[in-house]
Amino acid sequence: MARSLYEWLWQHEFWLPPGITWEDMQESEDIRYPQPRDLLLSIPFALILVVIRCAFERAIALPLSTKLGVRDKQRPKAQPNPVLETFYSMCCKNPEEGELISLSRQCDLPVRKVERWFRRRRNMDRPSLSKKFCEACWRFTFYIISFFTGLAVLYDKPWLWDHRECWTGYPQQPLQPSLFWYYMLELSFYWSLVFTLPFDVKRKDFKEQIIHHAATIFLISFSYCANYIRIGTLVMVIHDASDCFLEPTKIFNYMKWKKTCDSLFMIFSAVFLISRLVIYPYTVLYNTYYYSMEIFQPFFGYYFVNTLLIILQLLHVFWSCLIIHMVYKFILQGTMEKDMRSDTEESDKDEERDKIREKEKNGTTYFSNVTSNGCIQKNGSERPTSRAHLANGHVKER
Repeated sequence: MARSLYEWLWQHEFWLPPGITWEDMQESEDIRYPQPRDLLLSIPFALILVVIRCAFERAIALPLSTKLGVRDKQRPKAQPNPVLETFYSMCCKNPEEGELISLSRQCDLPVRKVERWFRRRRNMDRPSLSKKFCEACWRFTFYIISFFTGLAVLYDKPWLWDHRECWTGYPQQPLQPSLFWYYMLELSFYWSLVFTLPFDVKRKDFKEQIIHHAATIFLISFSYCANYIRIGTLVMVIHDASDCFLEPTKIFNYMKWKKTCDSLFMIFSAVFLISRLVIYPYTVLYNTYYYSMEIFQPFFGYYFVNTLLIILQLLHVFWSCLIIHMVYKFILQGTMEKDMRSDTEESDKDEERDKIREKEKNGTTYFSNVTSNGCIQKNGSERPTSRAHLANGHVKER
């Protein structure tokens, strides 16, 4: 059964153009072609990258965050409550109004306190600022290394300058050692992202990130097996170019360097939109869809690799819409709004209002906004001519 499945999967009609068989791809002492078994090396390499990442974040990124003044926000902790904790873990993290009322009866607590407990509990699960900083530092380090490695590998390759060279002699294009290790580096990194996905910072585009990682791994793996090495290297370099600017933008945002963050984001936006919406469609999509037809007729691999490339392009359009919206807000308001993909922390405004009400009962309320003449007496009463700022923001003459 397994042998039959193996033979069916590796039919040359799936992987190679018409007229080419696996016998034509046999290696010799001087010529080496990509072999599917080589991809298995990416798994142990990915585990090595995970270990390197853990060591990097602990030994370098975390101390660096302290020196640069990145401080984690002090979050009020939710009081231990077995009933609420069970509901939070097993049922829902954001209960509806009816569920809040039911839980308040079970715990003999006011609905407001139950709501506050869930708000605090959700905040406890959100990643700290130092964790986000460490993750951004690791990715920035990798993307810088990967991008300049790709440039060094491709600088003297003819297909970087003439895209038709991607198909010269295809599929009998020998695999050079530099291209092999560049492929292993990229594939291992994306496998490592999959391994650490449950522990990484989760953003609002979490599902799109999963699709992106899956499509990227499939694309790299299939392009290696079908010897789409040349077009694959172009895809990887194009993607790494904009990521080199995204991660330092996050780093400076966590450091509260607003002007530097805004400037880097504008640079990242320009590089992303140009590379993903202009260079990628022409250099990659047009190349694989049209130029390849000058060499061979369509086959399964042709349709499959173009499908994966189009999926990536759709994701590019999705993220471009988010970026354009943020740039538009920046131009209108003069300030960068928060990353719409980020999961923002909930505030304890209800708790603050409760404290104010308790102080009002005791006659010791001090408003956060000072009155116009600054004359609040110790017993809580005010002079007849004072102007008190009410909780709703209005001003009342006394």
